[in-house]
Amino acid sequence: MSTPTGPQDPYDAQPPSGGYGAQPPGGGYGSAPPPPNYYGGSSTPPSPPPPNYLVWAILSTILCCLPVGIFSIVFSTQVNTKWAAGDVEGAYASSKKAKQFAIWAAVAGVVVIVLYLVLVFAVGLSIGGLENLDSY
Repeated sequence: MSTPTGPQDPYDAQPPSGGYGAQPPGGGYGSAPPPPNYYGGSSTPPSPPPPNYLVWAILSTILCCLPVGIFSIVFSTQVNTKWAAGDVEGAYASSKKAKQFAIWAAVAGVVVIVLYLVLVFAVGLSIGGLENLDSY
């Protein structure tokens, strides 16, 4: 067996690649940081979610038309859930449906109110007209 002739200094040896002293990934301390990785793996900042029309859906349900307004509330609550899950197309589709159902509920409510007022007015005139005929 042979023994080394001189003193051995363990600190003179070069560290293996990837150990202490290795260049960090991305170029080191003087380089620009990598772009942020947003939700979904995209390097572009997320856009705002589509409007959910929840307030409009609730108001049209309470004030106008209950059955159609319930559909509007259901679709408006799906907007944020689908957006958070990464389903962008589904969020926009639910937003559009929530708006449509809220409009339909408002229109149906206005039509029902107008028909009710016409009916009350017509019945009031007919009753008032019959009372006037009896007085002759």
